[in-house]
Amino acid sequence: MHIRKDDMVVVITGDDKGPEPRKVLRVLPDAGKVVVEGVNRVFKHLKPSAKNQQGGRLSKEMPIDASNVLLYNPSIRRGVRVGYRFTATGQKERYCKVTNESLGTLGPVKPNRATPKS
Repeated sequence: MHIRKDDMVVVITGDDKGPEPRKVLRVLPDAGKVVVEGVNRVFKHLKPSAKNQQGGRLSKEMPIDASNVLLYNPSIRRGVRVGYRFTATGQKERYCKVTNESLGTLGPVKPNRATPKS
């Protein structure tokens, strides 16, 4: 999945569409969905209980499809498509398809498979 937790994204479709970047709170890779701060808010109605004496309505974010967001590139201040490549050290990184600049590395360094094991 091209989006990770704590990334800044731009919502490109739906009721909450807009150019301002928002933070990803949670990623659900099996479902292909993300939970974005302030997007797709719904009210959950709570009955009074021992923990919540008054009850009432709790506003919370629900997941949206990952295809409805673009990763935010702060250098050009807009959402961009993401590509993947390997650095010279063998580490995987995301890069911006527009400016070709790095958007951060992912995971540990992969060992070079061309060298024989001793």
